[in-house]
Amino acid sequence: MGAASKAGDLVFKAFAAGLGVTTIYLTATFSVNVYRGFSWHKAQTKNEKEGSLVQQEK
Repeated sequence: MGAASKAGDLVFKAFAAGLGVTTIYLTATFSVNVYRGFSWHKAQTKNEKEGSLVQQEK
């Protein structure tokens, strides 16, 4: 029974490590996507403001 217990411990540790790595990866990619979203939104707002200035000059 000792070998099965050790195998179970190793499987659990590998599973827990996989969850940890997955959590770190998803957190990092989420942060990057939020940053890209804010950058995109800021660029769109800037374009809209510049576009309205061009239309006013005409």
